[in-house]
Amino acid sequence: MQKGGYVYILATPNRRSLYTGVTSNLFKRIWEHRNLVDGNCYTARYNCVMLVYYCRFNSIEDAIAEEKRIKGGKRRQKEQLIESMNYGWRDLWVDIENSF
Repeated sequence: MQKGGYVYILATPNRRSLYTGVTSNLFKRIWEHRNLVDGNCYTARYNCVMLVYYCRFNSIEDAIAEEKRIKGGKRRQKEQLIESMNYGWRDLWVDIENSF
């Protein structure tokens, strides 16, 4: 049985910096980012704590491939992807915090 995966994008509150990641456990990973479990990582240094986009995949391999595609794209493409799901750039953590 294959385990699914998620691709997610975190942003700073002022939207200046974006971070794209992949995980098999979205709730746990975003909690780690928000609670600065690794204080030396990119998200902690730049305060990328707002979950602005996520997408579930049936396999972690598909999620990894999508993460690489997103990371290889231009910033405007990332912004369009975020706005296709989350036009107002709300922090989606509130939604997943109560659903996982």
